[in-house]
Amino acid sequence: MTTKPNPVIFIHGLWIHASAWQPWMDLFAERGYTSSAPGWPGDADTVAATRDNADALNDVGIAQVVDHYANLIGTAGGKHETRPVVIGHSFGGLIAQELLAAGHAAAAVAIDPAPIKSVKSLPLAQLRSAFPVLSNPANRHRTVSLTPKQFHYAFGNALTEEESNDLHDMWAIPGPGRPLFEDAAANFVKNSPAKVDTRLAERGPLLLTSGTEDHTVPLKVTKEVFKLYTKGGSDTEFHEFQGRGHSLTMDGGWRDVAEVTLEWLARKGL
Repeated sequence: MTTKPNPVIFIHGLWIHASAWQPWMDLFAERGYTSSAPGWPGDADTVAATRDNADALNDVGIAQVVDHYANLIGTAGGKHETRPVVIGHSFGGLIAQELLAAGHAAAAVAIDPAPIKSVKSLPLAQLRSAFPVLSNPANRHRTVSLTPKQFHYAFGNALTEEESNDLHDMWAIPGPGRPLFEDAAANFVKNSPAKVDTRLAERGPLLLTSGTEDHTVPLKVTKEVFKLYTKGGSDTEFHEFQGRGHSLTMDGGWRDVAEVTLEWLARKGL
């Protein structure tokens, strides 16, 4: 098997540990990719250790996470020498777009990505999913965990309660509140850390995807992001996953999402 020239970096979002990407890494290895799934600054190596030291994530914001991954890329064989493909879920999808726009990545896949600056849609389901954090201004500077019930609504609404609870037990970690506050205020802040240059033509290809039943980042939101990109000259595509919620990267149907990603990478010659 020929090893693919571009490594892959998987980027998790809020409330999910990086180790949830392991099935993806195994599949991508079978297809010739070298991959890694580094956590956010403050994440521990395991779910349990991250839960035990949640305060390490206090006040971690979007810019800090972007810089963290940019630095990791810059130390892996020299910056821009062999740029990786970045694949992110939720806030990881927003981070992936920023890395692509900044020239750190050869291509990006943003799966149910957190909205970028200039998105106006704010569906009720999205508000309800973020309510455990945004309901208390003090959460901007501290870390917040989701209860199984909150997780079921935000992530596992397309699953049975039992399957959702299993995912919560396996992968859920506390998440810093700051990124949600920064994203919520993005349209009112000139230099918001959620800003992405959607009109940038000279960058690698981008795939945006959305589950049609997603509560955390509803389909309408990601469609609006895609529309912003269509006003520029960049290579951007959009894919819908019918009947899927925000847990689509780690629930029983994860492989369907991974195969769409692999097929898209093959079409792009990556």
